This record gives sequence, C-alpha cells and structure tokens, in this order.
Amino acid sequence: MRKTDIERPTGILPATRIESVNEYYFSQKLQQISVMRSEGVDVINLGIGSPDLPPAPEVIAALQASALIPEHHGYQSYRGTDALRKAYSDWYKHNFEVDLNPSNEIIPLMGSKEGIMHISMAFLNQGDKVLIPDPGYPTYAAAARLTGAEPVFYDLNEDTGWIPDLFQIEKNGLNGVKMMWVNYPQMPSGAVCNKDFFERLIAFGKLHNILICNDNPYAFILNDHPMSLLSVNGSKEIAIELNSLSKSHNMAGWRMGLAATNAVFANHILKVKSNMDSGMFKPLQDAAVIALSLGSDWYKSVNKIYEQRRNIVWEIFDVLNCSFSKNQAGLFVWAKIPDDYIDAEALSEMILMESGVFFTPGHVFGDNGKMYLRSSLCAPESRIKEALQRLKNINFKS
Repeated sequence: MRKTDIERPTGILPATRIESVNEYYFSQKLQQISVMRSEGVDVINLGIGSPDLPPAPEVIAALQASALIPEHHGYQSYRGTDALRKAYSDWYKHNFEVDLNPSNEIIPLMGSKEGIMHISMAFLNQGDKVLIPDPGYPTYAAAARLTGAEPVFYDLNEDTGWIPDLFQIEKNGLNGVKMMWVNYPQMPSGAVCNKDFFERLIAFGKLHNILICNDNPYAFILNDHPMSLLSVNGSKEIAIELNSLSKSHNMAGWRMGLAATNAVFANHILKVKSNMDSGMFKPLQDAAVIALSLGSDWYKSVNKIYEQRRNIVWEIFDVLNCSFSKNQAGLFVWAKIPDDYIDAEALSEMILMESGVFFTPGHVFGDNGKMYLRSSLCAPESRIKEALQRLKNINFKS
C-alpha cells in the first residue's frame, strides 16, 4: 500500500464544532514567515506580542532551585499551590486595591488564554449569545463558537475612544445574551478606560443579568494607572477577570495566569479545568510567586525599554503616513492607514514582500480593524531601527 493511502483518512469526519473556527491567523502567518526565512529573507516580525525580554533573574533562579527538588516533578493540585494563590491575592491587593480570598476566589491558569475557553465552557450553552468587541482578541469569538454559543459583535472605534457604547448595545437588543467580553487596556487599540466606565459596565451586567469578563493582561505595560474591573464595589457578583504574567513579567512561554471572581463562579471554572489538565509544574508556580513579589522598579525597567521601542515605531508609522494616538497602553501601537489604500491586509502583505517587515493587519481583530495596522514592541531596538530604515528606502504606492 502506498504511503499516501495509509495517511488518507477514510470515513472519519471531524466534529461539526470545528467548522465554526479557522486555524489561528498567527499560526498560518508564522508558517509563511518561516518559509520566507528558509529562502533567505531576513524577516523582521513586528506582528506578534511575545515578549523577547527575559523574566527577572531571581525568577529564573527560583525555577532552577525548585526543579532540583525531586518531589516537585509530580502531579500538582488543580487549584495551584497555596503559596501561588496567596501571591496572586497579595498582588491584586497591592496593585489594584482588590481583596481576593486566596482559598476560593482565585483559579491559577496555564495562561489566561486557557481561561477564555474554560469560562466559555463553564457558562455557555448551545444558542447562548456572547457580546464580543470589534476589534478584539479573536479567541473570544472562537471559544464561544466552540461551545455552540453565538458571538454578537459590538463596535469599538476612534469616535468613542474604543469604549463600548452601552446604550447602543442595549438598543441593538440583548435577548439571549449571557456573557460579555471586555479587555482594558484594550488589544489591539491600546485604549484605556476609567473607573466610571467600569462602574457603568458592572451596573449594565447586573441590570441585564450578563456575566462580564475582563481580560486584563496589559495592565502594567506603558500604563500609568493599572486598574482592575474587580475594584468596582459589588463587581465580583457578576464579573470574572483574567490576568497573566505573560506580558507583565516576560513569562509568555511559562503559561502562568489566573481567573479571579466569586467563589461560586470560581468553582464552576474549576470543574472544567480539572477535567482538562493535571496541575501546573510546581517549579513554575514557585517562580511565579517570586515574580509576583517584584516591586515597582521591575515594571519601570521593562516599560523604559518599551517606551524607547515605541518611539521608533511611531517614526515607522509616520514614514507610512499612518495616524495614531500617543496615549495607547500595552505592547502594541495601533495605527490607521492612509485613506488611499484599500485595506490594511493588502498593505501589510505589500510591506512584507517589499521590505521583509511584518505588521499585523487589523482585519484579524474584526471588521472595524480593516484600515489599521498593529505593530508589536516585542523586538530588540536594533531590529526596529532596521525596520525603520528599510521602510524609509521603499516607496509604497497605493
């Protein structure tokens, strides 16, 4: 029998749920970039938000020390260690003035992306509706579809400062809506919100009995006022917040995050999580405890580097005649392309082919992103400067 005959599936069809989702955009794009590099093209990837800087030295030292202890290599609790939950609780209290009971209001996660799926599985039924930002993180919609729920997109745009118009959302109808995703500081726009909006959002959730989920991994990146949705009085009754060490502590590959909410909701999430993994590697948890204890000097040192990089990215977008706000937070710069281009996807591909520099086209995040490019700050300053020089030397025509 030929090899192709052996490998060809016969009669076994995938679950219908995967027909509702596609391969993650960046999975495909990274493959294209890999092929280009194998062909000798020196691609500068400014599209991915994966921190290139290492965690603090003491965090790595804690990982190494813990890994030398033989009993630390076995299965761990689904709830995480007591020390890790306590460290998350202290971190929230110190940075957000939020009280969380470490015994039952915190679920440590293998990254907050995992939490999006766990929350969706824990709360959504077939046919439920989920309010999702446009533009926004694509995983919110993908997780909803995989549970059989229906994404309902709400508009974010420059006119409203990338903040939801709750009145318009109500006007559009809320029949069947069970959950709403928000994300501030917002990705991809970099918009920040204030306490007043969070208070109105919690009131909106309570009025309409909608679970409010805030995805908060960018709170400490180029943001002078880190804030948690859970700082609003009574928010835990109707809200869940995800957070992560991926961006704030340069630990993206470590997969360390948390879900914070009331004890009842946390237990619902735990029921899903405990059937999907067997606990986190204890040395990772021990190292995360150290990371969470780092003082303000850590965040300042990281942000100083990102600020220098961002200044160069601003120059890049000036060269491309893009417009952008300098009041953005997070790991990216979100810029509107000139009106004489058809869309950002075509421009992104043109830039990649002509200069070997990749920016994420905004359509990835929704229809309202079609005329925007997003640049990551997760590349060495020397590479961002090189990207700037390459783009200065190319005359892009619409």
